[in-house]
Amino acid sequence: MSTARAQGSFKLNILHINDMHSRVESISRFNSTCSIDDESEGKCFGGFGRLATKIRQRRREIEEAGENVITLDAGDQFQGSLFYTTYRGKAEGEMMNRIGFDLMAVGNHEFDNGPDVLADFIDLVEFPVISGNIKVGEGEKLAGKIQECGVLEVGGEKIGVLAVTATETATISMPGPNVTFVDDIEYLKEAVGRIRGEGIDKVLLLSHVGFPRDQEIAAQVEGIAAIIGAHSHTLLSNTEEDAPSYATLVENPAGRAVPIVQAGAYSKHLGDLTLIFDQDGYVAEATGDTRILDASIEPDPEIEARIAELAGPIEKMKSTAVGEVRGLIDGSREKCRAGECEMGVAVTDAMLARVADQGITIAIQNGGGLRASIGEGLATVGDVLSVLPFQNTLATMKIKGKDIVASLEAGVNDIENGAGKFPQVAGLKFTVDMNVPPDSGRVKNVEVREGENWVPIEPEKIYPVATNDFMRKGGDGYALFASNGMDPYDYGPGMEEVLAEYIANNAPYQPRLDGRITVIPKD
Repeated sequence: MSTARAQGSFKLNILHINDMHSRVESISRFNSTCSIDDESEGKCFGGFGRLATKIRQRRREIEEAGENVITLDAGDQFQGSLFYTTYRGKAEGEMMNRIGFDLMAVGNHEFDNGPDVLADFIDLVEFPVISGNIKVGEGEKLAGKIQECGVLEVGGEKIGVLAVTATETATISMPGPNVTFVDDIEYLKEAVGRIRGEGIDKVLLLSHVGFPRDQEIAAQVEGIAAIIGAHSHTLLSNTEEDAPSYATLVENPAGRAVPIVQAGAYSKHLGDLTLIFDQDGYVAEATGDTRILDASIEPDPEIEARIAELAGPIEKMKSTAVGEVRGLIDGSREKCRAGECEMGVAVTDAMLARVADQGITIAIQNGGGLRASIGEGLATVGDVLSVLPFQNTLATMKIKGKDIVASLEAGVNDIENGAGKFPQVAGLKFTVDMNVPPDSGRVKNVEVREGENWVPIEPEKIYPVATNDFMRKGGDGYALFASNGMDPYDYGPGMEEVLAEYIANNAPYQPRLDGRITVIPKD
């Protein structure tokens, strides 16, 4: 499907980012904080310094051409580096103010430390933070702070920007009992019609629900002109091999093309979209691409100076050596949410090592809790914190074999969309058959390690299990851990401490896979 190249009535340029995850400083090819050596060798990407330079450059070019431009963030500024751990969103908010964003959508990770931290962030930033499908109860500090939408007056025209946040935020983050999430499509069907009924016919959606869901929204909701997305960390590109097209076009219920864009994650790319609207507020033409923020872009010196100032209190801790690593510990999203990955092996083995004296022989860690890789060489505390930034603690419990199997089944029921609940394990072996529909017996041949042997798991036997406190409390869909887990203890050491200790005790650490998870691809 392609758009009709109709006579346009209004041209709008949109600069956009998503899922920055506290990458205040530049990042390495592994999405963790870039080292001094890599920076000097031109191997770094992104960071607020480069982002500021590129956005300001593009704004200048667009404005000098007499055109209109807005700057949007589709959410998930929080969580992912020591800057967030230390400043709880204040560093990210300050950088966004310096760059000058027009709007930001609420991402699921904005709730990782509860709604009050998001409320403080909204008070700090100089632009609206929006989402229409979030309902905040009275009495909450956050009440009244998240706006439903933004209306931007650009070039004499009003642009309505709606936003939605992933409904699973209630289980994958920590919004608390008084913050709820309504169905995004049902909300949008009402809201888009209402906004257009008020005379604002150019309606954009700033979405934090993921690329697959964005396509469903475009196909089912009438009246959205374009979708600027996030959450799935999808890089849409016309130059990167195997990437979905920028923009991807989906036909709406009225047969009109809705362009969808997303700019990867971690500030490595800037989305640069140009829309030409027709007289009815639909998009007649969509052009542009994601622009890589590599070493060819000089970071803004004032931004970099402020980042260096903010980094002062944490630099010593970040650079502290942990141990030598002989090879890449792959913690990539693509690998750890779809099968066994080296980081999953390292983290779950580290968990078992820490609780070995308790007789625990099974560990389960959600793949989405692994946020970066560690490259070959000397690993630092900063590297480890990039992998495990959530400040989760090591948790233990006892649970029946049948509940472990059911939890594994739930953990693999959304592999197709890269869901973070995919289980990385130690002391367990299992097979995932992708020819079986979700929640219908995908998980097969579950075995547990007993001494030097692997034996079938026993449904009624009670097994001691190590996990993290987020999962143990039912997070990421592991509801049975909360309801059926016995003798729970959620107050072990921080997960980052567990991994750091394990690498140090096993240095030089050799990354490995050993066949604990087998995935049978779909025929």
